[in-house]
Amino acid sequence: MTATDPAMTALAHSWSALSLLHGRIEGKVERALQSAHRLSAREYSLLDVLGRQHDGEGGHLQMRQVADSVVLSQSATTRLVTRLEERGLLSRYLCPTDRRGIYTDVTDAGRQLLEDARPTHNAALREALDQAGDDPVLAPLVRALEQLQSSAPSA
Repeated sequence: MTATDPAMTALAHSWSALSLLHGRIEGKVERALQSAHRLSAREYSLLDVLGRQHDGEGGHLQMRQVADSVVLSQSATTRLVTRLEERGLLSRYLCPTDRRGIYTDVTDAGRQLLEDARPTHNAALREALDQAGDDPVLAPLVRALEQLQSSAPSA
């Protein structure tokens, strides 16, 4: 397969469409969360990931796992955690069984902000997907996302 191969060209166009859809969704969600809650899309994502942790052995995520979950480098994740910690939305603590491990937990204020921001996030996401669904290039991707969502197990 070469770079001028029609299959590669089609793949490149599909990747461009996916990138465009991601950018539109992220932009709309970012503006809505910033306007209503002074929260970036990355901050929301981090609070959401950490807010789904549960207590007990094996129920926490290491910072590397958190970084993977929010698609950031470990250093960028650490900076993000520090900013949210300074705002009183997160707290950090040492792992009781491995003193090298540092865990992060959402504070009550962080849980409240996440709860308040979730409807804003979901509405902006829905609006972005509805708008993208009207674009013939993006509509197949929107349908694929909705199909994934409908076939996902209930949480």
